[in-house]
Amino acid sequence: MTLIHQLDLYDYCLPPEQIAQEPAAKRDLSRLMVLERATKTWLHAGFSDLIDFLRPRDLLVVNDSRVIPARLFGSKETSGRVELLLVRELDRISWSSRCWECILKPARSIRSGHRIHLGEECSGLVREKLERGRFIIDFECRRVFDDWLRDAGHIPLPPYIRRRANELDRDRYQTVYAKYDGSVAAPTAGLHFTDNIINRVREKGIELASVTLHVGLGTFLPVEAKDIRDHGIHSENVFIPEETAHLIHRTRECGGRVLAVGTTTVRALEAAAEKHGSFKTGFFECDLYIYPGFVFRIVDAMLTNFHLPKSSLLFLCAAFSGLPFLLDAYNEAVRQKYRFYSYGDAMFIV
Repeated sequence: MTLIHQLDLYDYCLPPEQIAQEPAAKRDLSRLMVLERATKTWLHAGFSDLIDFLRPRDLLVVNDSRVIPARLFGSKETSGRVELLLVRELDRISWSSRCWECILKPARSIRSGHRIHLGEECSGLVREKLERGRFIIDFECRRVFDDWLRDAGHIPLPPYIRRRANELDRDRYQTVYAKYDGSVAAPTAGLHFTDNIINRVREKGIELASVTLHVGLGTFLPVEAKDIRDHGIHSENVFIPEETAHLIHRTRECGGRVLAVGTTTVRALEAAAEKHGSFKTGFFECDLYIYPGFVFRIVDAMLTNFHLPKSSLLFLCAAFSGLPFLLDAYNEAVRQKYRFYSYGDAMFIV
């Protein structure tokens, strides 16, 4: 095991009070830490200053996946309460029936064949019990499943936000450009954008493009392997439009930079880059795992939030910026009282 791949190196100390429990008063009031890879320096700004660090002919690529209200509360046939988290849709059986991979709590007493009641309009039949509290469940509704889920489901806030989701989260745990339902966690780097900032980006001669990567829970699973190369990452569904590939090619020809908004966008773009120089479009499964030693082919700069210690997202950022520089910047962000994680502040690595 080489030193750079030791899990214990990807750690830092964060006071619990710096884990953001609420979104900023306004999206663009978050802070922005800008890291310059070439000079190993950083500076502090506000997110609304992002436009000052962009150049005409740059291309900003966002993930336009929309978070679904994936957290559900129901009861077992024995009347015991149960919480469900939709993880991955496996089949669309009909307009009222769906098959999902789910995480259930508590999971110990639930077996195949058990039915879970989710109010008067829907129930789920456990088809199969998997590992780590995961189950395959067939849902049957009395109306269109997606309509029912929109009414009955709750926004799936991550566990380090120690409160129940509320109506504000339905708006703020969603990017302003979200289009396509499918994520069970937000692509959080995009939460800072407002329509006004996007308009200013375009006015400066910077084009926008999109990918769709439906964020699953695999990205957020704890890393247990002491050698980070031994960690397994789950696949996620990706769609890349032909127009995005065209804009990336044109940006390259014009000498512009490809700027990825979020680690999910980075993974989608780099997974689409093929060795002989072509760029994959359409639907595909993305199981790309990025850690130090990875060679980036597409992304020139990335906007991201601050990530958990010893997480695969931190590995990705370290691969892009260099681990010592990244950890120095994280420790500086702690000293400067930045807000961390999903509702926290942003970092722009250029």
